[in-house]
Amino acid sequence: MDIRKTTDSGTLSAAITGRIDTTTAPALEAELKNSYDGCEALVLDFADVEYISSAGLRVLLSAQKVMTQKGGMKLINVSGDIMEIFEVTGFSDILTIE
Repeated sequence: MDIRKTTDSGTLSAAITGRIDTTTAPALEAELKNSYDGCEALVLDFADVEYISSAGLRVLLSAQKVMTQKGGMKLINVSGDIMEIFEVTGFSDILTIE
């Protein structure tokens, strides 16, 4: 997994590449936690995410809880395969997905 972060006017954008699973989810969680200060909004670009496990879903839920208090979080460029996981787990009802 690779994470490319940019910040613009209080919005943190993170483009994620690869798999978000039990091996990589802790790194994603650490990257996000280290970036919350001064962050008013979070945009996660899932264009190159191949797979997300329950560990990855937990990280997204945690980020959603933090960002709801700050200004919001959204996911963009979610593939059909990943969207299916979100729909089956009910995350499509919890997350803002564009």
